[in-house]
Amino acid sequence: MSFESLNLHPAILRAIEEAGYTSPTPIQSQAIPEVISGRDLLASAQTGTGKTAAFTLPALNLLATPHESRSRGPRILVLVPTRELAAQVNESARKYGKYIRARTVSIVGGMPYPLQNKLLSQPLDILVATPGRFIDHLERGRIDTSRLQMLILDEADRMLDMGFMPDVERICEALPAERQTLLFSATLDGNIGRIARDILKDPKTIEIAQQKEKHANIEQRLHFVDDMTHKNKLLEHLLIAPEVNQTIIFTSTKRHADVLAEDLYAAGHKTAALHGDMTQGARNRTLTKLRHGDVKVLVATDVAARGIDVAGISHVINYDLPKFAEDYVHRIGRTGRAGATGVAISFASNMDRHILRKIEQFTGQRMEPAVIEGFEPKRPMKMDAPGGRGDRRDGHKPGGRGGFKPRDDRGGYKSRDSRFEGRGNRDSAPRDVNGNSAAYAPKPEFNRAERPAGDRNRGANAGAPNRSFGDSAAFGKKPYSRDGQRSEGRADRGAAPARRDSNRNEGRSNAARGFAGANAGSGAPRRPRNFA
Repeated sequence: MSFESLNLHPAILRAIEEAGYTSPTPIQSQAIPEVISGRDLLASAQTGTGKTAAFTLPALNLLATPHESRSRGPRILVLVPTRELAAQVNESARKYGKYIRARTVSIVGGMPYPLQNKLLSQPLDILVATPGRFIDHLERGRIDTSRLQMLILDEADRMLDMGFMPDVERICEALPAERQTLLFSATLDGNIGRIARDILKDPKTIEIAQQKEKHANIEQRLHFVDDMTHKNKLLEHLLIAPEVNQTIIFTSTKRHADVLAEDLYAAGHKTAALHGDMTQGARNRTLTKLRHGDVKVLVATDVAARGIDVAGISHVINYDLPKFAEDYVHRIGRTGRAGATGVAISFASNMDRHILRKIEQFTGQRMEPAVIEGFEPKRPMKMDAPGGRGDRRDGHKPGGRGGFKPRDDRGGYKSRDSRFEGRGNRDSAPRDVNGNSAAYAPKPEFNRAERPAGDRNRGANAGAPNRSFGDSAAFGKKPYSRDGQRSEGRADRGAAPARRDSNRNEGRSNAARGFAGANAGSGAPRRPRNFA
């Protein structure tokens, strides 16, 4: 099948040919005719299969016919969960719609409102937006939806995970009822089906290469690591391999992404970070450098797991495993796009066993560990049995909290009485004439008045001055105070050292509380505190 057989406008076919595409992907060949016919669509496709063009091309085909209304509002609205995905859709619409002169605008969080207000004041055809920012402009009356013809929800499952669905439902209520709605999702399970029933009218359902199926063109590897040092050495070894072109390294936190990017940059790699705390301008500049090859190693959080389409990415490294198994599939989908091959590498320690098990259950394939000579783990991971609760050592109580119960010579559990032998059992201990056990005999009351005031220690330390934090009889006193002064030995706890903020302690006369000062015990008036 060719693009000419899909009844697309000649101007769109010309742009497709210049882009270098000759035949549609399965999701494109099935979705485009249904959308052109005017039906609502519920589609699921694996990432990297041309899903963006599957709704961009028929949307542009709709724009090839002029609208009756002269309003400046959009005719196509595309809602996406992340800024990166908005940039990808925006770029795709401009690339394929340059000969029909489709005017495309993107409004997302992180961009200044004056710039977005200026863009929305001009006539536009396609509006790509994140739900929150779209509602902001809609409530302020800056978006005219009177001539809207098509609503597209891209990555609906991700918007559901991020809590955007209430905003999406509000947007759907504000849009014209006579419209065509397309919903694209990586999975059609769970609440996605319920949401589709609420906002779609008699949709055509298409499922191409479900998310759980194996990425045949992506080689997946698993490396066990002992600690951070082992992980960093292994990462450095992988990055200097000659077959590595461009790499995306995924971390679990934004701070870790910044720190790792700085370390790799100091080691000589062309590195940049990408996460949600960056401004939109900084994120756009980073992605532009990545596309141009100026950045070879991109350290990112899951914000980049969807929406990055760069042909030069040869490797994806999961420095930290994702919290959700679905994100693993989207992470490794950044490589091996458009039929190319790629390599996905994951690092895992013994603490990541349960995450590995979830990923394997979700993808339906087992991740076999690989070992690189010279970087072998010293503590091999003990994987949980499928559906089990981990390796059980002999002596662990089944179904309990993992506590260890000692066994006797015959392999059985020891009785409670035998475990407490020699601990002064009341039944076996000798008793006096009054029936009291010697082991539990009442102790004489201690009279504090008989104890010397300055002698708080017993035995060999009797009479010795009390030690402050960090002092040791064998090694002497250690300077643990921040101001560099050692805490001298004090014979009585009542004479505690003055606090660092000496001004606040001046003039305090209550010596019993241990606040030493120049006026301690003198009865001088208290110096008022400064709360400024």
